[in-house]
Amino acid sequence: MGLFSGILGNAAEIDIDDIQEDLAPVLANGESVTNAYKLLRDMIIFTSNRLILIDKQGVTGKKVEYHSIPYKAITQFKVETAGRFDMESELKIYVSGQASPMEITMTPDCAMGVQQSLANNMFS
Repeated sequence: MGLFSGILGNAAEIDIDDIQEDLAPVLANGESVTNAYKLLRDMIIFTSNRLILIDKQGVTGKKVEYHSIPYKAITQFKVETAGRFDMESELKIYVSGQASPMEITMTPDCAMGVQQSLANNMFS
C-alpha cells in the first residue's frame, strides 16, 4: 500500500537518522528525534521535547512552516481506526488554547505508532 497510501495522503513512518540531520538547525541542544512520519511532503516529528508538524509550501517546497507543540500543551488525543470499507485512520490532537483539534489522516498501522509515540511522550 506504499505508493497508493502516499497518493491518498496517508502518513507512513520514516527513518529518524535522516530527519535528525535535516532538523539539526531546528532542534534545541540535546534534543533528539524519536519518531518521524511523512505525509506526502509534510511530516509529523516526535522529539524528546515536543511534537513538530512540518508543512512544506509552494510548488518547490522550499518554503517550510515548522509548528512546534510542547507535549505539556497536548490535552488529549483520539484515534479513529479504519473500518471494513474505510482504509484510513484519523488522528485528532487537542492542544490547549485551540478550539478545534488538529486532524491528520493516516494508515491504521501508522496511527497506532503515532498514538503510542504520543502516549510515551505525554505520560513519561
